[in-house]
Amino acid sequence: MTQKIILLIASALGALTVAIGAFGAHALSATLQASGRVDTFETAVKYQMYHTLALLAVGLLLFKVEQPALQTAAWCFFLGILIFSGSLYTLCATGITWLGAITPIGGTLFIIGWGALFYAVLKAF
Repeated sequence: MTQKIILLIASALGALTVAIGAFGAHALSATLQASGRVDTFETAVKYQMYHTLALLAVGLLLFKVEQPALQTAAWCFFLGILIFSGSLYTLCATGITWLGAITPIGGTLFIIGWGALFYAVLKAF
């Protein structure tokens, strides 16, 4: 992924996170409360924003550092958001419970992403 693509994706995901959070707080509030999935939805939104900000940081760090591990971090954060938050959003919207089984794959990608970021910074400075 190029630096420009990383920053564009992070920007789009940031806007999308705010929109999804607002949609959940207003339009889906009654549905989420009735299904008992408010906490699940909020977790998905929080982790999406945390890792969108991490992706943004990786994109900005690429202005200063050329480190292959930053590419790994970017991909892991992006795919982690899709799998972790995406599976939780889908679970909340559909009630398909087996989706909870793939959520940890996204969480594992987040952990690998943070490790790759740590390694990149360690090697670069």
